[in-house]
Amino acid sequence: MPRLIFMNDRLVPEDEARVSVFDHGLLYGDGVFEGLRSYSGKVFRLAAHLDRLWESAQAIRLEIPISKEAMSKAVVDTLAANNLVDGYVRLVVTRGAGGLGLDPGRTSNPQVIVIADTISLYPAEFYEKGLRIVTAATQRISPAALSPRIKSLNYLNNIMAKVEGLQAGCVEALMLNHKGEVAECTGDNVFCVRSGTLLTPPTDAGILEGITRNAVLELAHAAGIPAREAVLTRHDLYTACECFLTGTAAEVIPVVEIDGRRIGNGAPGPITRSLKDAFHKLVRSEQA
Repeated sequence: MPRLIFMNDRLVPEDEARVSVFDHGLLYGDGVFEGLRSYSGKVFRLAAHLDRLWESAQAIRLEIPISKEAMSKAVVDTLAANNLVDGYVRLVVTRGAGGLGLDPGRTSNPQVIVIADTISLYPAEFYEKGLRIVTAATQRISPAALSPRIKSLNYLNNIMAKVEGLQAGCVEALMLNHKGEVAECTGDNVFCVRSGTLLTPPTDAGILEGITRNAVLELAHAAGIPAREAVLTRHDLYTACECFLTGTAAEVIPVVEIDGRRIGNGAPGPITRSLKDAFHKLVRSEQA
């Protein structure tokens, strides 16, 4: 049975879900998006995701043509129409169709798209045994050039780093900022544990402020685990006791090797395991 996609104001079969070849989202990556998860029929932190989507749109001077309330309903309706209880949702808002050229003033009719499907980012064994990752030569775009807090449709920077990781036999790659500091991975935020303290790069290191990242920080504080933002270098990760990644699709996944260096004892650590379990409990219990 074909999936149903929400397009602008209605649900349509996937083979009827189309945008113009002149849409600036396609031509120039001019648009914004969000990824969300549904657990047991409840969308995890839907309001926070919508707030971030609207902030991204505001930052690029893109007016989303529907309200947050209408977008929220579209998400819930699209999941229901596709009989998804545990699922992944992709929200996309494009600049709309226009003439060739960069001028956004020549576009009209921004497209609102909601896609609901299932997702499994990494094999189950990686959650049990941990990931191997490498550092990409591709740097994170400088915040002075383009704020990484804008979740835009142009992900080429991340894609090129992802390619480097895959070529090295790793499913994820670490990205550094223009100062050589740890920023984030191609699709996930990064955490490490040093001397019993949970550390993660600050937003001005060139990261997307992840919804899952923030939830994990809250869980750490609730569990009495010291946690804070800190400028990190690769040395800090290489010599950490534990390391893990967070993201909407990835959830919480351990890292046991970086650039050929074993992290801790080479197995997921106790803080990583406890936060992973706490996150799974949270998403099954928290209302949208």
